[in-house]
Amino acid sequence: MIFMLAGTSDARNLALALQQADYAVTATVVTESAASTLAEAGLPHLVGRLTAEEMAEILTKQQYRLVVDASHPFAEEASKNAMAAAEQAGIPYIRYERANQQYSHPLITVVKDYEEAAQLAAEKRGVIMLTTGSKTLATFTKALLGLDNTRVIARMLPRLDNMEKCEALGVAQRDIVAIQGPFSQELNEALFRQYNVTLMITKESGKVGSVDEKLDAALACGIETILIARPNIKYGVQYSTFEDVIQAVQQTL
Repeated sequence: MIFMLAGTSDARNLALALQQADYAVTATVVTESAASTLAEAGLPHLVGRLTAEEMAEILTKQQYRLVVDASHPFAEEASKNAMAAAEQAGIPYIRYERANQQYSHPLITVVKDYEEAAQLAAEKRGVIMLTTGSKTLATFTKALLGLDNTRVIARMLPRLDNMEKCEALGVAQRDIVAIQGPFSQELNEALFRQYNVTLMITKESGKVGSVDEKLDAALACGIETILIARPNIKYGVQYSTFEDVIQAVQQTL
């Protein structure tokens, strides 16, 4: 059996591809929303965050033979836990990572992490749209809220916990865009213009993560972008296509 870290659309599709190749797959996700898409696809799944120890216990007790990590490129903690759990359980680990993309444009500045992005945004100021999700919202509100000539627009999934986090961190209701993608370039442009955005902050989450549509829209509007590079994680066995993952699984099991 394969234990798979999922939660994204491409992870779900990879799980289906593995299932169609006659492998038993159990996918683990963090949210009920992600779980519902797996249920609709008929994929066995678990819901909730797991520590490395909790994951290792499941792997051992249920006699899983392989971990396939197809979590989001920025789910650093989940990947590290999965690698540690696989090692504790004594089974192989394979990473599926969306293909990385390189961007070069005068309006795009690449930074190494969220903290550097927040510091740079504090220097630039203006109307700043965050498209980085809720997990690291505090990093940006701490650096940006209260600055002169600065307005922070938080764009995130329309979930109750996200709205509660915005309220707790002092993000005004008028500055919250609660909406679920995927977003076309046209919709991104409309949102940028609606809020008179001067700076957009996003992550290099790959083509599947719709980063292209965000960047193209920002460039079309003449908006500066701060692009956060992916975490530098040494995964070991890593592939960026379904075909290569399936072939590696065939060779492993």
